[in-house]
Amino acid sequence: MTYATKPPSCDPSRVRGMSEPRIVSHYETDYGGAVKRLNLIDEKHDYATAPGFLLNGLKREQLIATNSMILLDVFLEGLGDESEPEASLKDALARGFGSLDRWRAEFIAMGKALGGGSGWVLLSWSPRDRQLVNQWASDHWHTLAGGTPTLALDMYEHSYHIDRGAKAADYVDVFMSAINWPAVQRSYDGLQR
Repeated sequence: MTYATKPPSCDPSRVRGMSEPRIVSHYETDYGGAVKRLNLIDEKHDYATAPGFLLNGLKREQLIATNSMILLDVFLEGLGDESEPEASLKDALARGFGSLDRWRAEFIAMGKALGGGSGWVLLSWSPRDRQLVNQWASDHWHTLAGGTPTLALDMYEHSYHIDRGAKAADYVDVFMSAINWPAVQRSYDGLQR
């Protein structure tokens, strides 16, 4: 299978509080790089004849590249103008966390806890529990089994260091004010069918 980069899902010049070059770099270098890496892994190797040790490494790298592509896509889709979640999404967050404010506090705290390190904070749909959950991922391959991310906060240092230095907490606050809630709503609605 050949993977193609999707067109940018946000307007980098309109993401409040984040620099356009940083968003463009995320799209071109990180997201585009993951797509290219995934295609190279699939093009250059014959899985049927690869020795076991090579196959294990290839499949691990394939998983990392695939999840990197998906999570960066969700991250970029989640950026936009300041907005608020619609009533159905607010209700879903209240069911899972007690209130929108409790969800927000937990999501922010998780992001700030990853500051200076690397990883992801994900708002994911758990089909097993039929609810939204916050999920911590220290790498591109630590995701909720069966879960679907609806919002992704990239906490790798490249996401904030150029614009904010070591001030990861400031970046988390800016991200929270730039969530494209209509995109999160579309993702959530698609999971309810």
